[in-house]
Amino acid sequence: MRLIAPTARLHRSWLAARDDWGRGVHQPGSGLFRSDDVDSADGFAAWVRRLLRASDPAVPPAPGWVHCTYWWLASGDEVLGSIALRHTLTGELLEAGGHIGYGVRPAARGRGLAALAVAAVLPYAAGLGLDRVLVTCDVGNDASRRTIERCGGTLEDIRDIPGRGPVRRYWIPARRPVIPRA
Repeated sequence: MRLIAPTARLHRSWLAARDDWGRGVHQPGSGLFRSDDVDSADGFAAWVRRLLRASDPAVPPAPGWVHCTYWWLASGDEVLGSIALRHTLTGELLEAGGHIGYGVRPAARGRGLAALAVAAVLPYAAGLGLDRVLVTCDVGNDASRRTIERCGGTLEDIRDIPGRGPVRRYWIPARRPVIPRA
């Protein structure tokens, strides 16, 4: 598994991953909005361009948004998931969203890919000047909890978020190399 920048070249593979999730299902870390046209080649290319622009410090983010770098988890040309690193936190992100969001397609779960992806993103966070990153998960998401803890996450607290429910909030050091345990 490696992290790659989103690319229009993998349109078919990304669609297969999307269909594995299910159409209309939220894919954490993907940057996908319900309004995005990812089925057509032109719409998909426009979405990929938006994802790539989101990290460019010369392009101001939309009001209420922050700069964010997106990667896809890939094995060869197969898209296995996605991960996003938000460069800063708004009040809402500090409360429940965090710096890092990630998701692995159902057919690729259970292999430790999310932990490998989080560990791979931490040096980028350090390069942005972050000493630590906030990563959150729903209380009932044991797989995500294990991923975060494998990557050195320390639980700060659990908060009840209106409309979402209880959320576990973890901090992971960005400067210390992390080698996830299997």
